[in-house]
Amino acid sequence: MEKIILFDLDGTLIDSTDAIISTFNHTFEKMQFDFKGTDEDIKSLIGYPLDIMYLELGVDKGVVWDYVSVYKERYRKISKQQTELLEFAKEAIEYAKTFARLSIVTTKTGLYSEELLKHMDVMHHFEHVTGREHVENPKPHPEPIHKTLDLMNVKNTCNIWMIGDTELDLIAANSAGINSVGVLCGYGKEETLKEYTSFIVNNPLEAVKLIKNISDI
Repeated sequence: MEKIILFDLDGTLIDSTDAIISTFNHTFEKMQFDFKGTDEDIKSLIGYPLDIMYLELGVDKGVVWDYVSVYKERYRKISKQQTELLEFAKEAIEYAKTFARLSIVTTKTGLYSEELLKHMDVMHHFEHVTGREHVENPKPHPEPIHKTLDLMNVKNTCNIWMIGDTELDLIAANSAGINSVGVLCGYGKEETLKEYTSFIVNNPLEAVKLIKNISDI
């Protein structure tokens, strides 16, 4: 049976924490917003769409997309220098490719995500990158997963897996009727991830190996 693995990006395959936090602080300064929170407050929201992050951090709904525009303008310039593959990520991708078809499902902008993955020399392993601009409803809604599977022309949901580091990934997988593995190398807490999946591992390579072992049974 054909195997499909969908990967989240931030906290699952890449670490762009510094790029994200510095860009949020840049937007607050440029937009003259008196941010009362901390870097940890920003970090706790990574994985959510940018507009949701800004709203949670106190930005008014009427101007939130102005902040998103300022963010994107700077993030694209600095992201490659301040982002790196997580430990075991490249090995996970290369091993997964030996037995499964791969795509990315992220709340990041898909265009910038593709540029990052090309910069890291792993984009050629993935068939599609479904980003925030490609859907009406981002994760935890199942739409990004459904759209990705449609692009991959996948009909059977029996051997499809989502690997992610937050509950957004796992909730989306559950809603889409596919399997999931939570990884502890990112931003989600183990006790939270356990509420949504039976499979929790330390990193994406362990996740891929688990999927291979289960699929071979």
